[in-house]
Amino acid sequence: MHGDQVDDVNPIHQARHGDRAPHVGFLGLGVMGLPMALRLAHAGTPLTVWNRTPARAEPLRAAGASVAADPADVFAQADVVILMLADEFAIDAVLGRGAPEFAARVAGRVVVHMGTTSPEYSQALEADIRAADGSYVEAPVSGSRVPAENGQLVAMLAGEESAVEVVRPLLAPMCHGTFVCGPAPNALLMKLAVNLFLITQVTGLTEAFHFAERQGLDRRLFLDVLDAGPMASAVSRMKAPKLLERDFAVQAAASDVLKNNRLIAEAARKTGLASPLLDVCHALFGETVSLGYGGEDMAAVVRAIEARTEEGAQGQTPLPY
Repeated sequence: MHGDQVDDVNPIHQARHGDRAPHVGFLGLGVMGLPMALRLAHAGTPLTVWNRTPARAEPLRAAGASVAADPADVFAQADVVILMLADEFAIDAVLGRGAPEFAARVAGRVVVHMGTTSPEYSQALEADIRAADGSYVEAPVSGSRVPAENGQLVAMLAGEESAVEVVRPLLAPMCHGTFVCGPAPNALLMKLAVNLFLITQVTGLTEAFHFAERQGLDRRLFLDVLDAGPMASAVSRMKAPKLLERDFAVQAAASDVLKNNRLIAEAARKTGLASPLLDVCHALFGETVSLGYGGEDMAAVVRAIEARTEEGAQGQTPLPY
């Protein structure tokens, strides 16, 4: 099969009747995409990958995956195509959405959207793919780089039941849990709800650490006390060492958290929901990015809290009491 030629064998039919394992395409090898794709390759999944920066694909080539020259080549080889891309513009570009090649690429294939976009965008994308005789599954994941490396992500799936049945087992090497959420965009809405808790949780941990540090407490002792108590979690155990060591190497970038925060806030406003904790976090992550730390881990939100403390000490910003 060459170029944008359509395979006349339906991957949903193949998977359901066990004719052969679906060939998977994977587009987007960023902080999350690279370890996710590596998990598939190491599990023996028939895999073709592509990334805008070709060097990012070399670990996949070494792991036995095929490396495509362009997105069209991925669609030419794959039955199921996973998109782990930065935003709506990147997704539209690799799909050729709005151009003649779009229908040829998606027809007869299952397109799996694993990134985080607005629910409205996802609904419109699903409509376009189904109109072109393709199938669509939302499958956003909860987790950051380390869980991705360890196959400990949690996936939320939504879409046509037959397509979800094909995709769910394919995610097993990447995820220790998969949850079917009904029709799209319920998976993305579920992801936003989960992220609301994550964002407020990490921001609360960071503010508590800042408070303990500025009160002159032993920072390690504070974290030991926290870890021994009921508030300890996998998240606190991942972020606490980063705060202690001021290691802001990215697991989940502050700029991506700000994007997620914005998506959650927009969804809340559209349904008339209050989100007071989220709104405070939104401001803090906005300040973190404005200070130039958007490429650092989300634990770098401590920098915005520290900046507010310094401004208060200098009388630039009156404290709210």
